Amino acid sequence: MIRHIVAEGIGTAFLLAIVVGSGIMGERLSGGNEAIALLGNSIATGAGLIVLIHVFSPISGAHFNPVVTLAFAFHREVAPRTAGFYIAAQCIGAVLGVWTAHAMFAEPLIQLSYKVRAGPAQGFSEMIATFGLIGTIFGMRRSRPEQTPAAIGLYITAAYWFTASTSFANPAVTIARSLSNSFSGIAPTSVSLFLAGQISGAVAAVIFFRWLFADSGCPEGQASL
Repeated sequence: MIRHIVAEGIGTAFLLAIVVGSGIMGERLSGGNEAIALLGNSIATGAGLIVLIHVFSPISGAHFNPVVTLAFAFHREVAPRTAGFYIAAQCIGAVLGVWTAHAMFAEPLIQLSYKVRAGPAQGFSEMIATFGLIGTIFGMRRSRPEQTPAAIGLYITAAYWFTASTSFANPAVTIARSLSNSFSGIAPTSVSLFLAGQISGAVAAVIFFRWLFADSGCPEGQASL
């Protein structure tokens, strides 16, 4: 159990270091071109996710995301007590990952973001992004479990671009990114909107995909994000 919890914490920390670090790097190198910065941020995040899932999936399942853990708990594949430890480790790891990125780029460790991401479209985008993420995970476990890491990485890369919110799709990521006043940050005042979208998207996905895949086997496989 300890190894599983540590794997979730470390994996989520690396995920946030990738998200925030690549955002800082992209912003510094893009010369003010936000499209180029977002391209670098999205490619790094998707590629990093694939690697992290391959590394940590055999240990903890590589959830790195509270709503993913809760989705597995709903399906009784993760015990409630284990889910609680996983979520705590994910949130702690996410904050440590942000601080690690700040340290690598000689930024102040303790920050608050001023980047407001407000409005119904942002919350709706997070609902769609999270719905798609949960669907990707459970759909791939059913059909091609060995391809789950690549599918999740590719989905997140795409969702950076087709959602107005750039697809946080993760409560731990959202909370941690409010502690970085960088390209990938989110103002604390916007966090509740994102969390509401993510939770509602996850609930809708669990209900819908459980119905959709009810008559077909869903072999044990990898999770993520």
